[in-house]
Amino acid sequence: MADAEYVNIWMRPERSAYGPTPVYSRAKITEAAVRIADAEGLETATMRRIAAELGAGAMSLYRYVPSREDLVALMADQVMGEIDVTGMPSGDWRADLTRYAEGLRAMWKRHPWIAGVQQSLPSFGPNQLLLVERLMGVLDAFVSIDENLGLVALLHSYVEGTVREEIGSAMEIRRSGLSESEWMARSHPYVDRLVKSGEFPIFTKIVTEARQPHLSREDQFRNGLRRVLDCIAAALPPTAGPKPPSRSS
Repeated sequence: MADAEYVNIWMRPERSAYGPTPVYSRAKITEAAVRIADAEGLETATMRRIAAELGAGAMSLYRYVPSREDLVALMADQVMGEIDVTGMPSGDWRADLTRYAEGLRAMWKRHPWIAGVQQSLPSFGPNQLLLVERLMGVLDAFVSIDENLGLVALLHSYVEGTVREEIGSAMEIRRSGLSESEWMARSHPYVDRLVKSGEFPIFTKIVTEARQPHLSREDQFRNGLRRVLDCIAAALPPTAGPKPPSRSS
C-alpha cells in the first residue's frame, strides 16, 4: 500500500514562514553530503557524518531534510545540475546529444556513487526537470513523445552502461594495488593458453585482431556514441538534418 502521508521533498517548504531564520539550509547540507560521498562513498553520507562536517547536531538537520530518501534525492539532483544544457536545443540534434552524453559521463566519473542511486523512480527535482526539458526538446520536433522517450533511453543506456564499466574497472584496479598495465598483464598467461588451445576462435580473433580494446577510454566512448547516434538518426525523418560527416574506418 502506498504511504498516504509521503510528501515529495520538493513540495516541502525550505523553512517555516514563522520563527527564527534557520542556521543551515538544504543546499549546505546537500553540498556537505556530496563532498563526503565523493571522498568516502554514498553509504558514509549519513546525517551523523554530515552533522560532524557542519558542526551541528544530527537531529537538528532532520528539520531541513526529513529522511535518507530525501537526502539522496537532493544529492542526485545537485550533481545532475553539473550537466551543462545551456542553449539546448540548438538546432543540431547530433551536437546536442553528443554534448549531453559527454556531460553525463563526466558527471558520473566525478561522482561514482551516483551508480548506486536508484533512478527508476525519479524525484523530479529542479535540475532533473531542466534536463528533461532541454534534452527531450532536442528531438521533440522530429518524433512523437513515446519515440523520444525510447531514443533518449537508448542514449542513457549506452552512456550509463559504459561509465559503470569504467568505474568498476577503476575500483578493481585500485583494490588490486597494481598499476593498470600490471593488472592487465597478470591475465596474459591464461589468455595465451586459451588462444593456443585453438578451442575459442572468436575469442582468439578478439585478442589478436580487435583494435577497440587498445584504444583509450575516451576513443572507445566516442566510437560507441557515434554508433548510438547513427541508430537514433535512422529513427528520425530526413528533415532532422544532414547525415554525419564521413570518417575513415
